[in-house]
Amino acid sequence: MNILVINCGSSSLKYQLIDMDGENAIAKGLVERIGIEGSRVKHETIGKEKQVIEEPMSDHRKALELVMGALVNPEYGAVKSLDEIGAVGHRVVHGGEDFSASVVIDEKVMKAIEKNIELAPLHNPPNIMGIEACQKLLPNIKQVAVFDTAFHQTMSPENYIYAIPYEYYEKHKIRRYGFHGTSHMYITNKTAEILNKNVEDINLITCHLGNGSSISAIKNGKSICTSMGLTPLEGLPMGTRSGNIDPAIVTFLMDKENLNTEEISNVLNKESGVFGISGVSSDFRDIEDAAADGNKRAQLALDIFEENVARFISAYMTEFKSIEDIDAIVFTAGLGENSPETREHIINKLSIFGLEIDENKNNVRGKETIVSSEESSSKVIVVPTDEELMIARDTLKLI
Repeated sequence: MNILVINCGSSSLKYQLIDMDGENAIAKGLVERIGIEGSRVKHETIGKEKQVIEEPMSDHRKALELVMGALVNPEYGAVKSLDEIGAVGHRVVHGGEDFSASVVIDEKVMKAIEKNIELAPLHNPPNIMGIEACQKLLPNIKQVAVFDTAFHQTMSPENYIYAIPYEYYEKHKIRRYGFHGTSHMYITNKTAEILNKNVEDINLITCHLGNGSSISAIKNGKSICTSMGLTPLEGLPMGTRSGNIDPAIVTFLMDKENLNTEEISNVLNKESGVFGISGVSSDFRDIEDAAADGNKRAQLALDIFEENVARFISAYMTEFKSIEDIDAIVFTAGLGENSPETREHIINKLSIFGLEIDENKNNVRGKETIVSSEESSSKVIVVPTDEELMIARDTLKLI
């Protein structure tokens, strides 16, 4: 069966068409600048030349019309007819407390996703647009919602309740939800395969490190704590997000810089993180290059990021009885998969716990590998994430 995976952003759309018989992507692409001048589709059918389709797109429905057209194009398409698509799986960022697993989309599910817009105002609306567009273009095909937050719904109250008046949780559902759940779930299952263990028996600390970053403690295959919170702003400093700061900084800056709520949100979400510290870029590759050229602020940004990752890992070790109970520390996503230096610096900060990198094994990018030494107290593993495949697997299971 072929499953189409859709991931809608506010002005972008990523997609993959996956043949689930062999779990192979047969086509994939990216739609950029939806509703903005210069919109285009970058499409690739595996084994054929990549295509760039430049055409105005007023909304996500028009974007998806172009995607469907690319998939069935006689010259560079992947299928002869849209009838060859068996189902569509959608990434939905915020499911609130309504969803602890993926679900087949119906009217009740749509209302719940709409209700949770207030928890993810930047993410859920484009996710909804993508679902509605697919429902109109593929009316007879089942649609499945896979939530970023669902995997973390196994956390206990002591790990998701904030120390603010409890009534705010009761009235407004203010709590830690966590994100990147599809990625953390995929690498949990994949690491269990690598270590030849049942997923129900695996204990991990998983590090999704990229422009957006989060860390999770996984006990018996389930998320018990994670660094992102009510929104993806909490936790580690990221590409442009501040991560954890003194809450009083918010009101202090609003007063000193005469900022309104939208402006301070923009500062914390789009002008902070390693970009704000370095003044160079939100891309860690650019920052690493600048640091290598002697840029002290770029080096400071890297040092702060690595220090925070090590601090979260060490904090999450308290969720287990001993270091020996932790099967592995797992690195994934753009930076985690592709920066040997970052992994080495982080693990070296944790040497007090007996963790140790093998420099030769660690000299790898984007490849599934155990990179710890034989003497390391727990394994350190690189596992490339595949959120699209995880969404496709959940979709197939549900339909």
